[in-house]
Amino acid sequence: MSAPAGPASELRVEVEPASTYRLPHRSTMDGLTRWRDGVLHRLLHVDGDPVRVRVAQLSSGRVLLGAQAAYAEHARVGVERLRRALGVDHDLSEFHRRFAGDPLIGPAVRSQPWLRVRGRPDPFEALVWAVTEQLIEYERAVRIQRRLIAAFGRRCPQTGMRDAPPPSVLAAQAPARLQSFDLSAGRSLAVIRAAREVVRGRVDLDDPDHERGWRRLRAIPGIGAWTIEVLALTGQGRLDQLPAGDLGFLKLVGRLTSGGDRRHRATEQDVRELFEPYRPWQGLAGVYALRSAGVVKGAV
Repeated sequence: MSAPAGPASELRVEVEPASTYRLPHRSTMDGLTRWRDGVLHRLLHVDGDPVRVRVAQLSSGRVLLGAQAAYAEHARVGVERLRRALGVDHDLSEFHRRFAGDPLIGPAVRSQPWLRVRGRPDPFEALVWAVTEQLIEYERAVRIQRRLIAAFGRRCPQTGMRDAPPPSVLAAQAPARLQSFDLSAGRSLAVIRAAREVVRGRVDLDDPDHERGWRRLRAIPGIGAWTIEVLALTGQGRLDQLPAGDLGFLKLVGRLTSGGDRRHRATEQDVRELFEPYRPWQGLAGVYALRSAGVVKGAV
C-alpha cells in the first residue's frame, strides 16, 4: 500500500450501481455492521488505523459511501472494502438475462434482481468466521463470533463500535483461550495457524492470485474446501465459488434429485454438478437457489 496521503476527516463517494441494487436493511448478527436510520455503519481498520464507514442509498438509487479516518488513503481503502463487500459494482445484467427464465432460480431472479451475496470487507474476517461456522448451528457460531469480538476486537471510543479481531492478535493466542469461547480444539488451532500464516506473510488474502493463498490454507488441518469457498465467496468477491458442502445445499439438491424427499441428502459432487451450468456465477446462483427454496442463512 502506498504511504498515507495526509490527514483527512471525511471522504464521500457517490456511486451508480452497475445493475439493479438494494442496500441491505439490516445489521449483521455478529454486530459488526449496524443498520441505523437508513444508514449502514461499519468500523474497519487499515494498517492498524480505525476507519468509520457509513453507507446509504439515495432516492435516485445511487449509493453514498462516507468514511472518516486519520488519513485520506485509509478512508479510500475503507470505502473500497465496503463497496466490494456490498456488491455495489457487480454488473449482474448478463446473469439476470441468462437465468431469468431458469426453472430453479428464475422466479427469485425476476422478483429480487437486487439480491447479492452479503460479503465481508476483510477477507481474514471471512476466513475466521467460516471456521467458526463449520458443522454447527449458525446461531451458535454467531455466539462464538461475538465472544471473539468482545475479547479481541478493536473498539472505536467515539462510536463504541467494534471491528473483528486482527490476525496479529489471534496468532498470539493459546488454543485453550479460544476453546473457552466454545470453539472446538481443532478449529481453535486452525484459526491460530491461519492467523500466523497471514502475519508471517506466507498468505496474502488480498493478493489477486487467490488460488495461491487457498493452497497454503488448505494445508492447515481443519481448513477444507467449504471453508475456502466461503472465504472466496464472502471475503474475496468470487461469485464463481460455491460452498458445495453447506448443509443447506446438500438438503436442497437432495430434495431436487430425489423427487421431493426431504430426508435425502446430496453429495458435494451432486451439488457442484447441479450448479455447474451457472458458471461463472455458481456462488450467486446458490444464494438465489436458497432464497427460492425459502432458506435464509447468514453465510451464503
